Amino acid sequence: QVQLVESGGGLVQPGGSLRLSCAGSGSTFSIYVMGWYRQAPGKQRELVATISRSGYASYADFAKGRFTISRDNAKNTWYLQMNNLKPEDTAVYYCNWRDDWGQGTHVTVSS
Repeated sequence: QVQLVESGGGLVQPGGSLRLSCAGSGSTFSIYVMGWYRQAPGKQRELVATISRSGYASYADFAKGRFTISRDNAKNTWYLQMNNLKPEDTAVYYCNWRDDWGQGTHVTVSS
């Protein structure tokens, strides 16, 4: 049974940084794409970034230059480093692996 557990969310001021983590268990996560999505209040869930098994990263336009996705295959964990956060980045962030989702971690960007 696959389990994904996010951590690292919280309240941060505009311009600040957060690092989200997603720890997976129950499968071999290194062989598929890992991803991060987010859902803001009243909006649909949207893709933030993905990273392939070889480490190739792809980002939504709003994330380019500010967010960095990475993975540690040995730990079955992937990360989302978010810098220069803006109020519009406020959302619940979810990690994704194939058809499985974490429970989400809240990120609030506010002064």
